[in-house]
Amino acid sequence: QVQLVESGGGLVQAGGSLRLTCAHSGRAFSLYAMGWFRQAPGKGREFVAAVNWSGGTTNYADSVKGRFTISRDNAKNTVYLQMNSLKPEDTAAYYCAAQRTLASISPVEYDYWGQGTQVTVSS
Repeated sequence: QVQLVESGGGLVQAGGSLRLTCAHSGRAFSLYAMGWFRQAPGKGREFVAAVNWSGGTTNYADSVKGRFTISRDNAKNTVYLQMNSLKPEDTAAYYCAAQRTLASISPVEYDYWGQGTQVTVSS
């Protein structure tokens, strides 16, 4: 089965940066579109960013556009989320997800999920 493991979360001051990493186990990683979602306490799961199988197409939520960058390294079976200019409203648990169709903004389209990594942005 496919397993996803996120890392790189932590505590950072407003304006700072973090890079989240998602390691994908199993074969055929390059066939999957990959996405990042986040969920704050008491709120639903929110789309953050997604990248297609080749890395040539990306989607971003308006709230993070210009600040976050999603990328992938298929040789390493890894996807990244570079987060710059972090704001307190970015505080959430961040989840990596994989699907075999497209880089959807909808969480229901994703087939596999990681356990999440917590990002806390202090003011």
